[in-house]
Amino acid sequence: MKLYKLIEGIAETALDDIEISGITDNTSKVEKDCIFVCVKGASFDGHSAAEKMLEKGAALVVTEHDLGLGDRQIITENSRKFYGELCAAWFDHPEKKLDIIGVTGTNGKTTITNVIKNILMSCGIKTGLIGTIRNEIGDEAVHTDNTTPMAFDYMALLDKMVKAGCKYAVMEVSSFGLVQYRIGPTHFKVGVFTNLTQDHLDYHKTMENYYQAKKMMFDECDDVIINTDDEYGKRLYDEINCRKYTCGVGNKADFYADNVSIKANGTEFDYHCGNQSEHVVTKMIGMFNVFNVMAAMSVCVKLGLEIADILKAVGKYKGVKGRCEIIPTGRDFTVICDYAHTPDAIENILSSVREYTEGRLICLFGCGGNRDSKKRPLMAMAAAKYADRLIITSDNPRDEIPEAIIDDILAGLTGKEIPFDVVVDRTEAIYHSLKIAEKGDIIVLAGKGHEDYQVLSGNEHIHFDEREIVSEGLKLID
Repeated sequence: MKLYKLIEGIAETALDDIEISGITDNTSKVEKDCIFVCVKGASFDGHSAAEKMLEKGAALVVTEHDLGLGDRQIITENSRKFYGELCAAWFDHPEKKLDIIGVTGTNGKTTITNVIKNILMSCGIKTGLIGTIRNEIGDEAVHTDNTTPMAFDYMALLDKMVKAGCKYAVMEVSSFGLVQYRIGPTHFKVGVFTNLTQDHLDYHKTMENYYQAKKMMFDECDDVIINTDDEYGKRLYDEINCRKYTCGVGNKADFYADNVSIKANGTEFDYHCGNQSEHVVTKMIGMFNVFNVMAAMSVCVKLGLEIADILKAVGKYKGVKGRCEIIPTGRDFTVICDYAHTPDAIENILSSVREYTEGRLICLFGCGGNRDSKKRPLMAMAAAKYADRLIITSDNPRDEIPEAIIDDILAGLTGKEIPFDVVVDRTEAIYHSLKIAEKGDIIVLAGKGHEDYQVLSGNEHIHFDEREIVSEGLKLID
């Protein structure tokens, strides 16, 4: 691609007629006649390698300050943002050829995006999905490493969706993706804000920084649906200027739900939209899923879909893998697998399951290593609030000592009377939960959800699927 076409509207250079072979911010991917974008990361600053990249064959570099490289450099205020714009241009702006729906917040992103995609596909509209579990192009599954892909991968994925005939792309938008400008110049037809609770403070440092990161998405939306049951949602509603709609459970809003009935096999509620009211029946369980389903429905209403088609799709949908997923046991107790890995998510899943637990509610959980350590005791406190018994174990310990992570968790149980067991090995912990289960008990395995691996020291990934482990554990107690 000619350089002038690639940088049109975002930069100027005397070399604008040269042919560019590629773009990258990765030193290992630099090839002859490519553009190398200097990005400053946590442990490496691309600016330090700029000259070497030119020697390696790069046509020019993008930098945030003058490196004395003359016409071989383009200077910009924000190289991450510039890179996102370059990636969009490289693929001929696929973000402009799709109607994109973005969902951000701490919890609920995966469920809401999956429900939206399911509704659209059920209505015969080919749709792409970008998210935590996997990416999808229509019915085709595509592997994902990040909730929001890196800039080049993101635009490449949108390009594939366009070429496959997708009309919509529904995506989870992470705070990392926003502050690192991974989504380039993406504009959202509809945006959703779910909530904000403590998470990722190892990166953002403060809740205010975390909030401001999430807020970035709403500078680029036509319509926004906001959970105003959430305090940060109320604040966001007051601070943004696009077309905005309130959404909540129990309290009257532009979109709201009431008359909620939650059972072990599904949930029912009345959905209110303007002067219209509809009764919703879903196989998904939990009060938190009432908001998730309602938010997804509200997006589809704003997209112009018929409410009858929306209700039909919601009624058939079984739910998202690893989100309040019941693992079959064939026993007189129940095992639920859920991705809950924040204090708020733990409280949400346990408070919902508590409502239909006939026996004891047993919660098994751990906390990830090399992540926000401040939330560890808070997760224990949230679990102790609703569970009858806790099993404290490991969850992706990474480079930390599992026992040290557990000590941080146990600090949140000081003064609590709830019985708990510490079983460091997560496989053994699951086996233990099955051994102590009695008739009517519900075991919630929290933290892993859809993940089928554990992350150990040195970033070693080992296969770890809780569905398989439960199956093996049941054999051991026969």
